[in-house]
Amino acid sequence: MTNTENFFAPDAVFVTDQIKQDLVLKEVYDKLLERGYVKGNFLSHIVEREHNFPTGLDTKTLGQNIPNIAVPHTEGEFVNTRLIVPVALKNPVLFHNMIKPKETLEVKFLFMLLDNDPDGQAKLLASVMDFFADTPANELREVFNFTDPQAIYAFLKQKFMKKKTRISSLLF
Repeated sequence: MTNTENFFAPDAVFVTDQIKQDLVLKEVYDKLLERGYVKGNFLSHIVEREHNFPTGLDTKTLGQNIPNIAVPHTEGEFVNTRLIVPVALKNPVLFHNMIKPKETLEVKFLFMLLDNDPDGQAKLLASVMDFFADTPANELREVFNFTDPQAIYAFLKQKFMKKKTRISSLLF
């Protein structure tokens, strides 16, 4: 189901024109369920978790004019695989700020984390955060404004594989 060499799957990269958070999560859930990546109870749990523990991230510290992102996720018992699911939002969608939960952010891109290993989610989140830190601001601006799933997949696969190769060369 998932390519173990990569955190991404070409059939799990999405672009949506939904304008409300719950509708975005529902649309992505429907596609993920159809492809067997998540279980039937995933949607209610990811929506509840997002409402109780927001995942919006203010990107001001990464550079000028970089769209805000969110990293929605839920417990591993509701998923069937390990995967980062990129979702480009054609319209800004309000998410609450992870750091300041009462504050809302206009988000333009999601990295939905799926991990059926209870300890793995932190590793996926760390990989996404490393991607932000290692990618120049102009490239982040570019990818967060892509509206072609294949272009998003190709860009992220290349970036994450380059990072993995660099880490492997340091370890061995």
